[in-house]
Amino acid sequence: MISNQWYVILESREVKAGKPIGFTRLGEKMVAWRDSSGKVVVQGDVRPHRGAALHQGKILHDHIMCPFHGFEFDSSGACQYIPANGKYTTPPKILHAKTYQSIERYGYIFIWWGDEQTSYPDLPVFEELENGYYHADYKERWSVHYSRAIENQLDVFHLPFPHRTTIWRGNRTVADGPIVKMEGDELQIWVNNRVDDGLPAKRASELPEPSRPPFLHFRFPHLWQNHISEDMRITVYFTPIDEENTMMYTRYYQCFVKVPIFGHFVSWITSIFSIIILHQDKRVVEKQIPIKSDLKMSEKLIPADQPIILYRRIRKELQEK
Repeated sequence: MISNQWYVILESREVKAGKPIGFTRLGEKMVAWRDSSGKVVVQGDVRPHRGAALHQGKILHDHIMCPFHGFEFDSSGACQYIPANGKYTTPPKILHAKTYQSIERYGYIFIWWGDEQTSYPDLPVFEELENGYYHADYKERWSVHYSRAIENQLDVFHLPFPHRTTIWRGNRTVADGPIVKMEGDELQIWVNNRVDDGLPAKRASELPEPSRPPFLHFRFPHLWQNHISEDMRITVYFTPIDEENTMMYTRYYQCFVKVPIFGHFVSWITSIFSIIILHQDKRVVEKQIPIKSDLKMSEKLIPADQPIILYRRIRKELQEK
């Protein structure tokens, strides 16, 4: 995983007022809860006293109370009360709960996973999709390392095979290019698949400069967008649960139907078809070996794998910073 990055860990709707929720993300056990103002707090779920799971406790006066011995921690992680010591005894500072820098925006909860900073970079979001588009959300757990799940969505060569009955009819198996660029912190891909007419696949340098926006966008560490058209997009946050599991937070956007009630309904209908497509990938990706990809491994890649190669290279560079 890449440290010193923002990661989506939950949808906003998953954290209810007055009810802490426990979960694992980035290989760490966490708890999320809301204070009396509705602000989300994200902390480590393992208590520093005896290792109890804090998400089994309750929220009391803007503190989260341990279910085992009643210790209370505030939103900064400081222990404010130890019942066994008496209410007028100041708790030792060593009893501090790990607390993550968090931001709630656009229906997602982000945490900063890494070292404390004096200033933090922008969140990985596509701001332009948050005005004028209706959307539907879907989340799903895949039993695979997040790198494999991401690479599946950057792979333009596989489309005619698992998706031959849905989005990729027509036997367009030859992958010209593809054209792949890094623009700032964003990986961009243009897809050029065609029917095999006996001519070899063209290199990216042999293709004309694209006249339309990229088909696929990827922003490190884990945000992908399928730019289907100006009216329809799909985004996914590929959030690591641990080294063997990934939570995929998927959102289906559309703006061709603008009446609110119908706009949300159309987004929901679109999501159903997209989930079918997603499951065509899942059955294959979950069986890939090894479960985790890396820049240097035994796989023998071809020119059509350029998006995968660039993703692995940039990911490795970020890991080593």
